[in-house]
Amino acid sequence: MSSIGEPERSTTPRARLAARLGGALSGFLRVAADVVMPPLCLNCRTPLGSHDALCAACWRQIRFIRAPLCDRLGIPLPYDASRDFASNSGAAMVSAAALADPPDWDRARGVAQFGPVMRDLIHAFKYADRHDARALFGRWLVGAGTELLADASVIMPVPLHRHRLMGRKFNQAALLAQEISRRTGVPADMLALTRVKATPPQVGLTEAERRRNLTGAFQVPVAARARVEGRKIVLIDDVITTGSTANACARVLRRAGAERVDVLTLALVTADSAIGN
Repeated sequence: MSSIGEPERSTTPRARLAARLGGALSGFLRVAADVVMPPLCLNCRTPLGSHDALCAACWRQIRFIRAPLCDRLGIPLPYDASRDFASNSGAAMVSAAALADPPDWDRARGVAQFGPVMRDLIHAFKYADRHDARALFGRWLVGAGTELLADASVIMPVPLHRHRLMGRKFNQAALLAQEISRRTGVPADMLALTRVKATPPQVGLTEAERRRNLTGAFQVPVAARARVEGRKIVLIDDVITTGSTANACARVLRRAGAERVDVLTLALVTADSAIGN
């Protein structure tokens, strides 16, 4: 007999036969799909045994960010005695860079440092319509953002201006936000934060130039303020370089009444990132 609240399981011969046939059909379809689209490394296209994965050689080239790390900037920290102090006292570890120039967000977390393999994966996703890495990115982001997502109210992507969105046809940060939402159940709001100013690319600009470039670029529409006020927001982007874009978004969300703004990204450009050519 099933317990209270547990559905009765059918044990008739017809039900057992249907289950076996269903399993066999699913297995056949998986094999057929692998013949048509064999599993390949998402980066170098080496044949693999399963989809949505990297080969061992590419995996070894990724510098995943692990503790100890700066609670504010998310950058890796060298091991020292302060780690033991923080773990024993419950205090968060904060880097000298964060103390000298605190970000406008509360906490940041990144999957890995920005290096050749992460660069190639992200650029393929962003510029070449290679969305086959979406599932892998989603798993990575949920793992890296466990602390941030634990009590988050809502997930929001860094928005694109409508002109750039028309040219690219999609917002990569929005796709990542949707994938995280699907995996965690935390709702994603794509429209509460908007980009109202078309800015030139940030590449090659100094930190001061980036900040000026982004002044007035983002806003929370009046109609969306109720969806921001009092909320614990996790902001999603693909790469954090200097943090100027995330800072600009965080300031706008703070002014709209957000209780907390955390940032979750695939890659962080750090002082020792091996960016390559």
